[in-house]
Amino acid sequence: MTRLQLRGLGFERWAVNHRIATERWRGLSSTVVSTTTGVLTREQQMWLGVLHAGGDSIVGDLTAAEVHGLRNWHRDEVTVLVRRGLDVGDEPIPGVRFVETRRPLAQLRHRGSHLPVAMVEPAVLRFAAYQRSTRTAEGVLAAVVQQRLTSPQSLSNWVDRMKPLRWSKRFKGVLDDIAGGAQSVSEIDVRRMCRRYSLAPPFRQVKRRDATGRVHFTDCEWRLPDGRILVLEVDGGFHMEVEHWEDDLARQRALTTPGRLVVRCTSRELRDEPGTVAADLRRLGVPAA
Repeated sequence: MTRLQLRGLGFERWAVNHRIATERWRGLSSTVVSTTTGVLTREQQMWLGVLHAGGDSIVGDLTAAEVHGLRNWHRDEVTVLVRRGLDVGDEPIPGVRFVETRRPLAQLRHRGSHLPVAMVEPAVLRFAAYQRSTRTAEGVLAAVVQQRLTSPQSLSNWVDRMKPLRWSKRFKGVLDDIAGGAQSVSEIDVRRMCRRYSLAPPFRQVKRRDATGRVHFTDCEWRLPDGRILVLEVDGGFHMEVEHWEDDLARQRALTTPGRLVVRCTSRELRDEPGTVAADLRRLGVPAA
């Protein structure tokens, strides 16, 4: 709670300071007090940020996406968006980063939450627009759609609403790819490779049953002119770990049949050497677009 809120509840300044001095309460900042002395929960850390900043400040960026349920994109630091020029003081608030913005925060706020938090679409788009790596930016857009937190169309609408927005044109193209079935950055890279080198676009996330009866979803598939199926599996960095590598080899053997050929490439090859991958696929019989 803020000291102002406590005063409204009848606690005089001396009473608050006495409780802090006797370690029954904690002073978290010059304006915010905790009536417990334990480690703050994640939600309490967010409240600390918005209460200290005051005004129409809201939790934003990946922290807001986390509130909406985004997984595997956690950042320890809580991001709080404040209006440009707001004085939040010089004292550091451990674990909280204040970010100034010219955008009207009231228009970004999610109305269904008691915690002042941005809606998931402007939260991830604002985060993506300020990344140095376009792959990080594209990855978070794919993640929020894959995890069913929003849709490509809704994100595209917000791209228009938030203009000027860095990389807005690129985001539009990425969202078109995601709407077409791409569920990861690697799948987006495959789609780009096919367009650039005039290869037929693959079928994605096809449900297949292997030789043991287990169900798998393949990354990309093409039907070759001779009737066989070519499967391309894209390995990220974690696939290089021994246990994952052996699992993937076993998966490849189980999926391979006389009519189904499984080949592999890395996400780095798709990013840095797409021409080589495309040439290999063409040699294996992938048809032209």
